Amino acid sequence: MLDSATISRRHLLQAGAASTVMGAPGLLLAQPAGVKIGLLHPVSGSLALAGAQGRMGCQMAIDEINAAGGIKSMGGAKLEAALADSQSRPEVGVAEVERLNQQGVGAYVGCFSSAIALPATQAAAKYNTPFLIDVGASDAIVSRGLKNVFRLAPGNGKVVEDAFAALGTLNKNAGGIAKTAVVVHEDSEFGTTTAKLLATKLSGVNIQVKDVIKHATPTRDFSNLVLRIKSLKPDLVIISNYQNEYVLLARTLHQQKVNLAGIFSVMGGGFNFKFVKDLPDVAQYTMDFNHWYNPKNPKAIAARKAVEAKGHQFSFEVYCGYNAIRLYADALERAATADKEKVIAALAASTWSDHYMPYGPTKFVNGQNEGGRAVLLQASKTDIDVIWPDEFASAKAVFPRPKLG
Repeated sequence: MLDSATISRRHLLQAGAASTVMGAPGLLLAQPAGVKIGLLHPVSGSLALAGAQGRMGCQMAIDEINAAGGIKSMGGAKLEAALADSQSRPEVGVAEVERLNQQGVGAYVGCFSSAIALPATQAAAKYNTPFLIDVGASDAIVSRGLKNVFRLAPGNGKVVEDAFAALGTLNKNAGGIAKTAVVVHEDSEFGTTTAKLLATKLSGVNIQVKDVIKHATPTRDFSNLVLRIKSLKPDLVIISNYQNEYVLLARTLHQQKVNLAGIFSVMGGGFNFKFVKDLPDVAQYTMDFNHWYNPKNPKAIAARKAVEAKGHQFSFEVYCGYNAIRLYADALERAATADKEKVIAALAASTWSDHYMPYGPTKFVNGQNEGGRAVLLQASKTDIDVIWPDEFASAKAVFPRPKLG
């Protein structure tokens, strides 16, 4: 049997052999436990591009926080990404929530799709685990009384309200040239709820709705739908759908030479730098009201340069994910613990403002940040500019658009 002195000597020798401080033997110091964050994005399936962008933004923030010393109030605790793939399917998203819970995650960030976020947040609520929505537009996400759910960006109700204030101002400045519109939307939770809001708001800016047309996701051919639009001769086509369908519809409108005063979308899934790069003639003059960075913020400019230097697109999924992680890290710092109840309380009381979005300080009401806002964007052949509101504008609007030849 070993006496206590022998055990102590052995422990000291083992510690001295395993650690070095400034080149000299030293004792092992206990490292603070890391905080696992479940990154739940659709990185395969029809929404894979957007999901991969969101995951990248989250990982950027995690890497930066860890490189700067981790969560200082927790002794430098590092953030750890626990990766999940919803496969663009709600039921898989729920299964991934359960799997990540078994891994001991302290929070979730996701989900890009509202159809995935709704059941995923409900599943996370069973474990009282904070769930930060990076992208997910449906207001149902934050209207069910789930205390664990927080969304930094505005939802479709606020976005649509502001979008039509912008569209009304734009049209008024152009002499009221747009008098009619056709609304086209995908048939899931996101597209359906947004389209209903769009249709009801148009009359408030003196624009008549000629038709509301829904389509499935995925859709591979919009030829017949565009022929229908062409026969209706609207001044505007207003789109609410995801990446692939947005781009295909815009391209088909261009190919069939449908002359419009404007193509306008609210949170258009395909309105991004990839669209501009791949199809500059199609993208030119299209408009979208969406999440965006503040183009006058030096941090945003630096972040865009860093992302593009690695060959990636600086899309809204990137910086919405990035800022969701930063928001969670701020709550950890103030709570000084990863205890879920205390972190939820810290998030609920958040006044965080160290972001590069066109927002004020964070103020959560029932999980929704009341300080968030989206902006009106317009594509050129080479870039995307903010054209409303004026305090964030980087270019003047081109409206109505020139006619196609």
